[in-house]
Order: sequence, then structure tokens, then C-alpha cells
Amino acid sequence: MATTIRQDDFIQSIADALQHISYYHPPDYIHALGEAYAREQSPAAKDAIAQILTNSRMCAEGQRPICQDTGSVVVFLKVGMEVRWETTRSIQEMVDEGVRRAYLLPENILRASIVADPAFTRQNTRDNTPAVVHVELVPGDTVEVKLAAKGGGSENKAKFAMLNPSDSIVDWVLKTVPLMGAGWCPPGMLGIGIGGSAEKAMLLAKESLMEHIDMAQLKARGPQNKLEELRIELHDKINALGIGAQGLGGLSTVLDVKIWDFPTHAASKPIAMIPNCAATRHAHFTLDGSGVAQLPIPRLEDWPAVTWRPDANAKRVNLDTLTRAEVESWTAGDRLLLSGRMLTGRDAAHKRIADLFAKGESLPDGVDFTNRVIYYVGPVDPVRDEAVGPAGPTTATRMDKFTEMMLDKTGLIAMVGKAERGAAGLEAIRKHRAAYLMAVGGAAYLVSKAIRKSRVVAFADLGMEAIYEFEVEEMPVTVAVDASGRNVHEEGPAEWQQRIRALPVL
Repeated sequence: MATTIRQDDFIQSIADALQHISYYHPPDYIHALGEAYAREQSPAAKDAIAQILTNSRMCAEGQRPICQDTGSVVVFLKVGMEVRWETTRSIQEMVDEGVRRAYLLPENILRASIVADPAFTRQNTRDNTPAVVHVELVPGDTVEVKLAAKGGGSENKAKFAMLNPSDSIVDWVLKTVPLMGAGWCPPGMLGIGIGGSAEKAMLLAKESLMEHIDMAQLKARGPQNKLEELRIELHDKINALGIGAQGLGGLSTVLDVKIWDFPTHAASKPIAMIPNCAATRHAHFTLDGSGVAQLPIPRLEDWPAVTWRPDANAKRVNLDTLTRAEVESWTAGDRLLLSGRMLTGRDAAHKRIADLFAKGESLPDGVDFTNRVIYYVGPVDPVRDEAVGPAGPTTATRMDKFTEMMLDKTGLIAMVGKAERGAAGLEAIRKHRAAYLMAVGGAAYLVSKAIRKSRVVAFADLGMEAIYEFEVEEMPVTVAVDASGRNVHEEGPAEWQQRIRALPVL
């Protein structure tokens, strides 16, 4: 007799899994990151990993999102051909209803990040639908589900190439990883797909990220085939680049490298590479007709005994009295604790400001960047007594095209985001003697605890991309680019690449 999968069981299983992965890291990731923390010798990288681990445990206890970017949903389904569906909806419709229930759950609201009409109006769908769904029909009478919520910062760093058959995979990866910068929030995983066609290679890379982290176990038992040898070689050589946690320089850039392959045309060698960020979120379950899927709940003992605390030598900064002279006194690498009022803004807000200036119009009432700091963030909505939900930084390079305008026309003197700045952003910072401050990506709930008050001051229709005013107390940041142009994302990895070469063993 065929297995019957009921509509609401499937929908609720999708919803429950998305809620589960919003606040529970997979235990394999926590163990691997804990081991990386224990090995790390770079103080900056060790501090960043401590923030990520502390944030992870806080999210598990508070059941709030690990990252403010609660991701776009991708689902891989293997549907047994003996399965009977008791439903009036398509699989896409059922998945989307599960996404809708999860992201709008009042007890743990998740950020809606999906925009429709992507080439033009980019209107937020307000419930994070639709999901990307891949379905494979297989023998059997169950439905296997692999599901992830993929952050935009890591997804944007995906790479693809059509190599010649004789080209070196290792050379391409080692050339390409540094081009990804730190916007994908290392240390994390890399998924690599080799072969098939262009779209197949990308799917292989994406689905490989659903596997458990097992590099330590693989090294302990030794490789058993060429792909496992290649995984180890790439893992060690990528870490030898010295990029490190958050791109600050250090021993751990990747925790694991996954490689899936597929036969391909004799003239081709497609290769895709997709990173998973510090907010690694995925779940696996099987529906057999017995009801809603149950996912294992991690124990607090699964987290290492790591609790981040502010650097005792950090400089305390009053944002309400900040001056250009004080900004110019900061040196790349300085740890700061920010208190006072700051404005926020990211892609859509910057674009709207640019449009206002292009029409000769002024900033909206209540928006004054003179001698102020902007935080590149799109927060999660608050629940219970929160001033704001998880509110970690977004990738700063996306704002590089607007940096000259903001520093030249608004009186802005410093910016907070994550990862490195690009050439245009760096040039504007040097020219205007401004500063770029880096907060840790993957520590969104921890960062949000420093935000005491929050209110929307402009562009409310943009949802999470509106301009907010935050009142913060001792928000931790690092001076990533100082007024002279010194840049920790250049100096840190260069220093640690040299140090790693001097180590007796990688």
C-alpha cells in the first residue's frame, strides 16, 4: 500500500524545520568551529570566532535568529514514486506555505528578504516566498527533505567557470577564493560542483553544502579516493592563504570542503563553488506518512565553553559627540565600543538617497548624517521586550558605489559593516579622512543586545531596508580602514599567510 503524505504534515514540517535552523546551528558546525577556536593564534580571528560561538549559544537559548539575514529558502526533495499525496496544492505551493508560516511566526519573526520583480521594482514579498525547490522522483515510499536558509552575503560570493579539460581545479580554486573576499563570513564550508553542465555544476555545489562537516574525521582515517584527496588538499591550501575568520587573517578560513561531481562533455570541465557562511543553516528529515517531522534538539553541552567579552583595552566612543578629529585618531585594528545614536542604511536606502540628490532634493526630515556613523544593517523585527531583533552587519562592498556621495554630500564620517571594502570605497575613505568599522558577521543576536532603542526615521515602505536610528551601548567594532587608508583586510591575511608558511605543519 502506498504511503500517504498529508498536506498539512508536509507544510508544518517545512515550517518547523525553518524555525529550528533559524536558532540552532548544526552540532557538526559548532564542534568544528570550537576546534578552530582552540587552534587559532590570531587574536583578531579568535575574538571573531568567540563572538560567533557566543552568539550561537545565545540564539539556541533565546530561540532567536543566528543572523539578521534569515536567508532565502532552498529545498531539495526526493519523492518516492510510491508516495501518494493528500493535497489540493502543488509541491511549490506547499513549500511556500511552510515558508510563510515559519517567517511570520509571532514568537520568532524571521526577516523577509525576498524581492519580486528583481530587475526593476524589487518589491519585498513580505513573507520570504517563494522558495527555490528542486524535486527528484526516486524509487520508494518516503519523501526525503534537505532544506536550507541561505544568506545573501555568502550566496553573492558564488563562482562558476567553464574550465578547459586540462585546466587545474586546484589552481582555479586558489585563484578564486581570495576574490570572494570576506563577505561570506568565514570560517565556513565551501561546496564545489564539478562536471555535468553549467546549471548542474551549480546544483552539485549547492546540495553538497547540506552534508555534515567531517574534515577532521576524513583526515584521521585517510582519503579513500581521488575526490577525498582533493578535498584535503584544497582544505589545507585554502587555509594556508591566511584569510582567516572575517577576513582578518588567521589559521582557519574553511572548516570543510565538499566536492560532488557528475559526468560531463568531453570538451568541458564546468566548475562551481558556493560558500556557506557562519550562519550555516540546514536540516534533513524524512516523511513516511506517520505525521510531522521531528528534528533533534541540540544540548547546551554541545557548545564549547567560550564566552566572548569586550576587549579590556577597547576605546569607548560617544557617537553623540564624535568629531572628525577623533575619527582621524583611530588606527586600523583598534577595538572600539560605540555608545550613542547612529543611523542605519543599506542598498535600497542608499539608492533612494542617490535618487533624491540626482533630482536636487534634500534628505528626508529627521535624517542628518553630519558627524555621524551609519550602520549597514537590515534588522529582524523585535519580539517580546526587544528594542530590535538580531541586527548584524551586511556586506559593506555593496555600498562602495555610494560611499563617495555619502562622504561628500551628507557630512557622514564613519561607517559600520562587515568584510572588506572595494577599491571605490577605499579611495573615498582615504580622500575624506573617514573610517570604516567592522562588526562581526554571524553574531547578529549578540550585537543586537547592544541596541537599547530603535525607531524608523525614513523610507518605512522599504521594510528592513528602511533608515532606522539606533541608540547603542558599547557596541563592539574594529577599525578596519582608518583615515590614512590602512586596511586590516589587506594587512591581516598578508601577515598570516607569511606566518603559516613558517609553521612546521599546516
